[in-house]
Amino acid sequence: MPRLLDLFCGAGGAAMGYSRAGFTEITGVDNRPQKNYPFEFIQANALEYLAEHGHEFEAIHASPPCQGYSIMRNLPWNKDKEYPLLIDPVRELLELNGKPWAIENVMGAHLPAGWLCGMMFGLGVYNHRAFETSFFWMQPGHPRHNIVFRPGRMFGPGGGRRTIVSEKFGIDWMTRTELSQAIPPAYTEYIGKALLAQVGH
Repeated sequence: MPRLLDLFCGAGGAAMGYSRAGFTEITGVDNRPQKNYPFEFIQANALEYLAEHGHEFEAIHASPPCQGYSIMRNLPWNKDKEYPLLIDPVRELLELNGKPWAIENVMGAHLPAGWLCGMMFGLGVYNHRAFETSFFWMQPGHPRHNIVFRPGRMFGPGGGRRTIVSEKFGIDWMTRTELSQAIPPAYTEYIGKALLAQVGH
């Protein structure tokens, strides 16, 4: 099976989706230790690793830090903080590499691409995420939201308890903090099937 490189991997929400899609060789890269990452893990700078080793893989996924693109950055206690904006340099390296790729981020990143919502997969959560890819994929139909969304944290007053979110996401191996940064594997399982077709499997 083709090898997938998972950049800015976190605790592996995206990677698990690709695994369920059919990828069996997955390597995650993050600049922080990720003891709960469920596949091969390398602690390294994602951009540097991509530049040096990207050619060793048949497909690449990247989830650059989203804080700088999130609407949450406009909150009073976040306005003075500086966050890295890495989507453009990541895209440049991916295009230079030439392998099929996908970039995932928050809707505020305004990626020129489609997006996914948990309601598209019957998860009972919204959690919109944008996906820009080098290959074609069809965005599923988006069911109408029938609950008023109140912005806030995933846990605490603004969101659900960890056990509820964990169940809806289909993630049972992460800590509370890791889960708050994860995406449902269902998203990349869907994207991953189109990616596998792109690499000939």
